[in-house]
Amino acid sequence: MMNISYRTDLNGIQESDFAEGFFEGWPNPPSYATFLRMLRGSAHVVLAVDEDSGEVVGFINALSDGVLSAYIPLLEVVSMYQGNGVGQELIRRMLEILDGHYMVDLLCDAELEGFYNKIGMRPAGGMILRNYRNQSGML
Repeated sequence: MMNISYRTDLNGIQESDFAEGFFEGWPNPPSYATFLRMLRGSAHVVLAVDEDSGEVVGFINALSDGVLSAYIPLLEVVSMYQGNGVGQELIRRMLEILDGHYMVDLLCDAELEGFYNKIGMRPAGGMILRNYRNQSGML
């Protein structure tokens, strides 16, 4: 049984606190320094921490204007923790934080729509631009 706790702050979190395995499949993933900088720049963050190892094993972040809208750019759970409800708990907690917003948007691959459908989100159209040369993060 996994002993996972959840937190909404980055107090005391360092690069070395992240488990290996984030950004799996990304050809040019961000460094852990960039990863931490990204989380610090977010309006809201929820972390999943393995209490036995002390490592961060999942996260979700949101960007927001604090008035009407919020965008959830990333939800990630290290693969060995997937299938245990960690991702569902991260999204549930983030949606609770964002409850007063008029719109909460995210983009996901088609194969993930069922996951988000279960928590009340619905498919919508959108447009994207990806600069893959910047996938590891801006300086």
